[in-house]
Amino acid sequence: MQIARVALDVPLRRFFDYRVPEGERMSVADIGCRVRVPFGQRQKIGILVELATDTDIPLAQLKPIESILRELPPLPAAWFRLTRFCAAYYHAPLGQVMLSTLPAGLRALAPPKARPLRQHIVDVPAQPAPLLTCEQEAALTSMAVGKARAYLLHGVTGSGKTEIYLRLIERCLAAGRQSLLLVPEINLTPQLEARVTARFPNAGLVSLHSELGEAARSRNWRAALTGEARIVLGTRLAVFTPLPELGLIIVDEEHDPSFKQQDGIRYSARDLAVFRAHDSAIPIVLGSATPSLESWANANDGTGRYRLLSLRERAFEGARLPLLRCIDTRVDKLQDGLSRALLLAIEQRLARAEQSLVFLNRRGYAPVMACAACGWTSHCHRCAANLVLHLADRCLRCHHCGFEARIPKRCPTCGNQDLNTFGRGTQRIEAVLAERFPQARILRVDRDSAGSRRQWETSVATIQRGEADILVGTQMLAKGHDFPKLTLVGAIAPDAALFAADWRAPERLFAQLMQVAGRAGRADRPGEVLLQTQFPDHPLYAALVRHDYPAFAATQLKERQQAGFPPYAHQAMLRAEAPQMTEALSFLATARAGPESENDPLVIFYDPVPMRLSRRASLERAQLLVESPSRRTLQRFLAGWVTRLEAIKASSRLRWHLEVDPLEF
Repeated sequence: MQIARVALDVPLRRFFDYRVPEGERMSVADIGCRVRVPFGQRQKIGILVELATDTDIPLAQLKPIESILRELPPLPAAWFRLTRFCAAYYHAPLGQVMLSTLPAGLRALAPPKARPLRQHIVDVPAQPAPLLTCEQEAALTSMAVGKARAYLLHGVTGSGKTEIYLRLIERCLAAGRQSLLLVPEINLTPQLEARVTARFPNAGLVSLHSELGEAARSRNWRAALTGEARIVLGTRLAVFTPLPELGLIIVDEEHDPSFKQQDGIRYSARDLAVFRAHDSAIPIVLGSATPSLESWANANDGTGRYRLLSLRERAFEGARLPLLRCIDTRVDKLQDGLSRALLLAIEQRLARAEQSLVFLNRRGYAPVMACAACGWTSHCHRCAANLVLHLADRCLRCHHCGFEARIPKRCPTCGNQDLNTFGRGTQRIEAVLAERFPQARILRVDRDSAGSRRQWETSVATIQRGEADILVGTQMLAKGHDFPKLTLVGAIAPDAALFAADWRAPERLFAQLMQVAGRAGRADRPGEVLLQTQFPDHPLYAALVRHDYPAFAATQLKERQQAGFPPYAHQAMLRAEAPQMTEALSFLATARAGPESENDPLVIFYDPVPMRLSRRASLERAQLLVESPSRRTLQRFLAGWVTRLEAIKASSRLRWHLEVDPLEF
């Protein structure tokens, strides 16, 4: 009797055995096919992972497979190796990892009807490739065709990293191989998709991201699996896309934290991409103007793990990096959050019919409302956070759980009608600028005004047509966008990150400011960036003014080495949430105490503590940090620890998860 071993999307660390029905014959060629199987009182879609002749389950209790779904080729061996590595490294159930990587339509009992990928064959020739700069030529020459190597492409904004990506994809297509291009956010896919399509109009490009409909996502995924699609452009989940002829992986903006999944299986798509390239013996290119410090260390530690390639100049003839200046707000006092220097610079751009961007990474009108009479604040009753005033929507809103409330006309505690607002968000800056420059066309771009892809694309088109004079935006506008008339960027309120409790905050701030600065200026229009700060002499700003990422990275890495932070240590975070903080802390204390006697001396436990946002959506949250100077030692410990954690008897109301290489603290 044949026994089919099946992976299912359930939180158990095992496969499930089923009987192959009489009259049905399965072979090793079927491994990787989807199957429909009974599970409890329901049916589920699973993946055949093994064929066996024996089982620990009594044969009489074995249920038969309902059907084998052979309309698609089996998932390839490389995909199995990738998902197994992901499950082992991040200590997640393998069945959940495998099934979660499939489009929802292919996990459904009644999947959407398969349609072929529509190829748009056009008569127009492919867009010609521009001439390369000397730096681009040198970088491409250094990238050996087909050689298994990790390259860190460090290029200033506007240095032509995308052109190098396109040349590498061209090489890959010529060799008859597929390419995988990963981007951190959906908002970056339309313009990159347009550039790739213009260069390779008939190459079979497909996109994979969460805003695609299920039918389109399933169709594009199928095209990748069958080899019909030769280029796949996608966000983090696309790293799992089965590509039988994969020859190249590119990770654009590799430093971006969006590559780290923050719920469910908490994997890093960038790190999995590096594993996948190494496992498949193909090149991978990690590109960024501000690489992650982990990648920078890998390229500069002398081990040769990554090869560093640098583009120090902008690619277009005559284009210069923008001039960065710090505005000392202790001297130039702020007027409604804006300095005189910034207001004057905006006025000058309006006179020259150029665009300005005021960058503030805080949406809403004001972070908090308060009563001066009794001390009431607009606190979220479900979270340890304040409700943010959103005047445009006439509500108070929590940015953590989504709770909304009406704007009170008087203090709910004492009845005082004179309520104050503190701090500024993008809506308030928009209002201030509208009053200061009534003739200007002002466009606010944040998640409130451009939450959908259609709204986002409309906003970008408006900017590119020159129909907006002043932009007010969050980090949505900071990355990868080309606005030819934009010559001024004003960054307001960046100082908070300098002294944040999170030791990664300076790295994120530098990357954010460097990215948004890169939006300013072109060859015929020099750019200027004004940073409003109370600490103009801070080393981070000094490095920014010089566009000197290597100096900033060297300083940060030295500090991290002295403090024993990653990449000089390896970490895992156990988090628990429950209706009461005592429950969460008690679970973590039990988790900490259990393995202590058998703990490797190289594994360090910190005390269980409440999380910085200690309450969210009515649940109290706490965390326990585990650390080791050795990644292998930490992984060996975690493998046994997870088993012990699952055996802890805890309240059914408590939820916990383990995150390896955490980014948030």
